[in-house]
Amino acid sequence: MSKDSVYADGTYKATGQYGSLPSSITVTATLVDNAINEVKVTPHATNPTSLDLQRRFANAVPAVVVGKRIDEVKVGRLAGSSHTPDGFNDAIQQIKEQARIEDSTSK
Repeated sequence: MSKDSVYADGTYKATGQYGSLPSSITVTATLVDNAINEVKVTPHATNPTSLDLQRRFANAVPAVVVGKRIDEVKVGRLAGSSHTPDGFNDAIQQIKEQARIEDSTSK
């Protein structure tokens, strides 16, 4: 049986990479009791089509992840973007690593 990790409350930031041509988005997430309390995605694309997809993704993702335990968050295709979620999931993984704490009280 696997045990969920324990994460420190706080605000964390990470840049997720995705795609064959390196593309990225920055994700800022606030964790409270191991759940995402707030999330913001900052697009970095310069190509107008990619920037539009990143912006639409950034607007849609809070409704999908806020209130969920961070260990349950894995975003798939959203707001027409098929690759931006890969960058989001990469950033969430980095945030989990930043926020993870050892729980010495349960073994």
